[in-house]
Amino acid sequence: MLEGKVVNLRIEEKEDMRLVAEWVNNPDYFGEYIPLMQQSRTELEKGYETMPPEVRWFIIEKKDGSKIGSIGHFPVGKVFEMGYAIIPSERGKGCCTEAVKIMVDYLFLSKDIGRIQAHTDIRNVASQKVLEKVDLRRKEQFVSPRSSEESGEICVSTAFSEKSGKNRRY
Repeated sequence: MLEGKVVNLRIEEKEDMRLVAEWVNNPDYFGEYIPLMQQSRTELEKGYETMPPEVRWFIIEKKDGSKIGSIGHFPVGKVFEMGYAIIPSERGKGCCTEAVKIMVDYLFLSKDIGRIQAHTDIRNVASQKVLEKVDLRRKEQFVSPRSSEESGEICVSTAFSEKSGKNRRY
């Protein structure tokens, strides 16, 4: 378990897939910036069982044990990318910022990597602020072909990368 002041991160377990299925099938969980996934518990369990060892997803838990979101990391070439989501009722309280900080610290301290990145929709200012608060810098903007099949909407993403190292040693 990775421990913070307000939240802890623990590796997802197969038993968590019921809750994860509830989250990913709720349009409010990812919000307006990520298309709804619509995955069954069975599909999620199969994905969990076949997940490569270098890919890890964690449950974000408050100190009282309540589960409020998920955060994960996965390699893309020589870079690690991360993604995260938190239930709407816990947004704006610093929980996501702390979870991302814990994950960034964990990755830099435990993996031989020089860069971590996360993509956000250009309109998702709250997520961009989370990344900025943990010293990830905006590196580039580009048009991404990520889109929902329903709308065909093209999302503009902002990449954050390269730990600034400010006030930290790795």
